[in-house]
Amino acid sequence: MADYLDATRIRGLAKRLDLRPSKGRGQNFLFDANTVRRIVGLAGIGDDDVVLEIGPGLGSLTVGLLHTPARVVAVEIESALAEQLPLTMADLVPGAVDRLTVVEADALRVSADDLPVAPTMLVANLPYNISVPVILHILATFPSITRGLVMVQLEVADRLAAPPGSKVYGVPSAKLAWYASASRVGIVPASVFWPAPNVESGLVGFTCREAPTGVDRESTFALIDAAFSQRRKMLRSVLTGKYGKGVRAGLDEAGINPEARGETLSIEDFARLARCLAD
Repeated sequence: MADYLDATRIRGLAKRLDLRPSKGRGQNFLFDANTVRRIVGLAGIGDDDVVLEIGPGLGSLTVGLLHTPARVVAVEIESALAEQLPLTMADLVPGAVDRLTVVEADALRVSADDLPVAPTMLVANLPYNISVPVILHILATFPSITRGLVMVQLEVADRLAAPPGSKVYGVPSAKLAWYASASRVGIVPASVFWPAPNVESGLVGFTCREAPTGVDRESTFALIDAAFSQRRKMLRSVLTGKYGKGVRAGLDEAGINPEARGETLSIEDFARLARCLAD
């Protein structure tokens, strides 16, 4: 469609900006309108939502977001892209550009003070190399976010959505579960990106929930890191180096088998154990 960024327009914009897609920053630009509409539809954006988009790049997804009635706040680290985005949107969706705010900032350091309004959703095509840290930073920084949908490398999508006990359940799975319940809701082929990445992408939808109570996030996350630092070892062994001889008593108090491994514990288990180890 004329009001979406197709491959020709993407390449034209990149040439005009003298932009060479960077692997270091995970720059793979989406050019398929059907995929954009699919992402926006799966996100379930409401009329009153404020959508936070991280790394809009040339604006492929931004166009789709502005086709909804929602307000969009786009955080872009590169000055040239941040300056161009409103111009591109004014050309493609002129009636919606007043609902777009572009913030030039690093997504790993962006704070509530950087944004003009509190976001209610996160919808983004995230750079592969920093996707997990970005998601965790955004959810920690903006408690106003209630739900969202992110596109990440397929392998990462599976890890983020993995339940306890699965082969790919690990640190990203457990830490995301502190904030939200998540599931993989789709796969996006490499062929709809320019340049095409070497792997497929996955769509992860999430709904935020109340965090475990009675223990702080930092203590729980430190425990998660320790539990997965030697994945094949039993918790009794792997945690002793960090928490000392009190590990066995803490595991007993928390009702957790000392021979269990970290991959079998839910976020509630980790939080309960962190509380017991802190006593």
